[in-house]
Amino acid sequence: MKRFWDTATPAPREEGGFTVLLDGRPLRLPGGGPLHLPTLPLAEAVAEEWREAGGAKGGEMTMEMVPLTRVIGTAIDRVASNPQPSIDAIAEYGETDLLCYRGEDSRLAAIQAAEWQPLLDWAEQALGAPLKVTSGIIHVRQPPESLAALKRAVAALPPLELTAIGLAVPLLGSLVLGLALAHGRLDAEEATRLARVDEDWQQDFWGEDEEALARRLAIAKDIALAARLVALARG
Repeated sequence: MKRFWDTATPAPREEGGFTVLLDGRPLRLPGGGPLHLPTLPLAEAVAEEWREAGGAKGGEMTMEMVPLTRVIGTAIDRVASNPQPSIDAIAEYGETDLLCYRGEDSRLAAIQAAEWQPLLDWAEQALGAPLKVTSGIIHVRQPPESLAALKRAVAALPPLELTAIGLAVPLLGSLVLGLALAHGRLDAEEATRLARVDEDWQQDFWGEDEEALARRLAIAKDIALAARLVALARG
């Protein structure tokens, strides 16, 4: 669409929280609803997206240029009113968490244990969710009480953070890594690196083609977006 505004500025809302004004008028979400943000840092970041989008008034802009706004719109328009489907979908990843599946090659398994076990220990200690580990791809049934604890941790997240983690967890293949991201136990770069232990192992043997590299960069970008939204939403 054409850029129709000159200025984008954060502003407090009478109801509490913050919004963004485009030429003095409140920004509305793609679904038509009002934009309401919990913290000034998040409002400033969204305003910066809209200041840059399209370059100048009359320029062409797409929603790809305002990624924070896109995820926030999903959180407000879809998740906030009915979070349970998102909670259920995200929590399912605990049943097959990447960190619980170690390679059959002892060298890879040793690397995975060194890299991943501290996060599983964290899940047990901080979330009350001990998880079983197996070798190969044979499914291991996790303790129901651990899965329930992980689901409670997901359900405790407010809509913006829940939506952000809903973006990150499928890309990471790990609910534990996603929750560690949400709790500040990991940053985006470290979470992405840990999710790629297997890929990095294979790359050392076979190398990496351009398509795989592009895919990895796109995944890393989205995980970074999710982590940034969590951090800004907490102020």
